Formats: sequence, C-alpha cells, structure tokens
Amino acid sequence: MKHTNPGTFIRQELEQKGWSQRDLAEITGRPYQMINELIQGKRSLLPDMAIALGIAFGTGPEIWMKRECEYQLAKTISDSGPIERRRKLFELAPIIEMQRRNWIPKVTGLDELESALCTFYEISSIGNKISNSIMARKSDSGSPLTPSQQAWCGRVRQIAKSKLVAEYENEYMESCIKELKKIAAYPQEIYKVPNVLENYGIRFVIVEPLHSCKVDGIALWLDKQSPVIGMSCRLDRVDSFWFTLCHELSHILNRDEAPLDSNLGGIPDDLEDLIAVQSEIERRANENAANMLIPKKELESFINRMGPLYSKVDIIQFAHRIKIHPGIIVGQLQYRKEIGYQSNREMLSKVRQFVTQAAMTDGWGNTISLS
Repeated sequence: MKHTNPGTFIRQELEQKGWSQRDLAEITGRPYQMINELIQGKRSLLPDMAIALGIAFGTGPEIWMKRECEYQLAKTISDSGPIERRRKLFELAPIIEMQRRNWIPKVTGLDELESALCTFYEISSIGNKISNSIMARKSDSGSPLTPSQQAWCGRVRQIAKSKLVAEYENEYMESCIKELKKIAAYPQEIYKVPNVLENYGIRFVIVEPLHSCKVDGIALWLDKQSPVIGMSCRLDRVDSFWFTLCHELSHILNRDEAPLDSNLGGIPDDLEDLIAVQSEIERRANENAANMLIPKKELESFINRMGPLYSKVDIIQFAHRIKIHPGIIVGQLQYRKEIGYQSNREMLSKVRQFVTQAAMTDGWGNTISLS
C-alpha cells in the first residue's frame, strides 16, 4: 500500500500557479522553513496547515487532511509486519497462559516464540496442522477444539511421553476394568487409579485446564501400542471423575479416532441441560461408561422398583449392594433425568485431592518439569 507524500501535491500546485515556496510562505503566513519541510516530507501536515493550504490553493482543507491520513496510514501498515505475525501466533495458542504455566519458555522474540510453539505441538512450522489423533470429552459438543483445548491436549501428550508403563494389550482391558471397579466404592481409594491403569499399559495424566478450557478428558495414542488418558478434574465430583474415566477407557478399548469436530456428550457441567449427543462413537462411549461400573440391568431394576421417588437410604443401600459409591448412582440418575441436578448433591464427593496425590499432575500450583 503506497501513498504519495502531501508535499508532492504542494509542489504540483506551486508549479501550476507559478509560485515559489517563499510565495506560499508569504501567502499562508507560515515560516519558509515549515513550507520547505512539508514539501520534503520531513514534517506532518496538521489541521491548521490543511486549512491554510485549502484557502491558498482554493481546494478546501479536506483533500489535504485526506492525503496526510492516507500517507501516514500507509507508512504505519508497512511497519506492521511483526504485529501481523504476532497476531497469528496468539490465534494459534493462549501464549501468555502457557508461559505462565511454564509450558513454553518466556521468550519475546518472534522467532524464539514460533520455535517454542512448534516444539510444544511437535510440528515443523506454524502452518502445519496440529495432530488430531485424540478423542476429547468436552462440554461444547460438536465444535472444534479451541486453541486453549488444543494446548491442554498438547500438554497431556507432552507429559505422557515422559512416562514408562507396562505393555498394553487389548485383551487385558476387562481385567483392568474389574480392578478399577473395586476402587469405585470409596473416594479415598481413587489414588490407586493411576497405578492400575499403568500396570495395564495406559498412561494417566492430570492437567489443570486453562482459562475457559472446557475439557474433561481425552484418549489419545502416542503410537499403536501406547494409549493415554488425560483428565482435567475441572468438575471435582466423584460421578464426573468415574464417568469421564470410563468414557475414555471405552475409546481406548475400541481404538477410536475421530476428527476434532466430532459431537461429544456425557455428564453436563451446566446443571440445567443435558448435552445433545450426535456422534455414534460418543453415544457408544457414554453407554459403555454408564455400564462399566453399574450394570444396566441392575440400574434399571432399581429405577423400576424405587422410581420416581428415590430416598437417600434407598440410594445408599443400592450402592452398598453393588459395591459402588452412592454419588456415582446419583450421577446416573441425574443423567437419565430420574432426579433433578440439585438432588442429593451432598453425595457427589470431591475426589481431586485424592487422585492428584498419585497421578502425574500439572496444575494447581505444581508444574511438571520436562527436559
């Protein structure tokens, strides 16, 4: 974008009228040096001078202010390359928050910042597509992952690569789920989850979500034999923890892979609405997650016998009989709309403090250092 210095137009007007610079200085009552600097482009044209030129040349002041604005704008745009480049980087990732969490170094140079993002996302250049080989359980069903969600998933992958676990075999998943079910009766026992998963070859990582990053969990593969489950524990509830974990286990069991804009579902974080589930893969994962800990026939029998009025005593007795935490049953009843989302919330025990004791956890004041 190129525009001519207003001084060029002043020179043209002087030639047409046969005036000298000193003539214009005399006519406008301005110093000769000011007129000379305007013509050479060494001085900006201010509104009072635009008025003087407009009267002297009979053009009106507007054309002179327009020429000055276009000239200054063109100069500014020509210097805006770094701003444009920085904008693209900030559209790609939540850079400030990633630096605050020590996910990328606190560099300011554009080359260094671009290199840091390429390293984090394991891409050769900023224009390359970030890996989509994940299944993410998130609240905004049906939309592509946001930059914050992409960064969170990238951090899960980054941490998981540093872990050593047993060899994974699909045929052992049934035994893995049975062991997990033994833990599901007591929130304090959740600290055993990471060890059980890793004994069966599944890397388990917890990463605190970034600001406005509504992701509950992901299932991804580092390679064909290296599954990973990442969780955010942003909803610190026993029902959400187990549903998300079992949901991701279903993806691993079925070796699911899908594009980032697949429709997702599960337990809502908005306590007024259930999320619409449109993806067949997600419907299957949600159904599997519900059945892993509470057999479908058992839950439906309980609903037929006790519904629509469910007392706390009934829920607790049922939980004891099938050896599961009452909060998980409450979560399933809420999911099925058998009870409201404000019912029995005191049973939805907090579990984050227990699982983060044993899991590789990044967040809540703790940063995992990766060299």
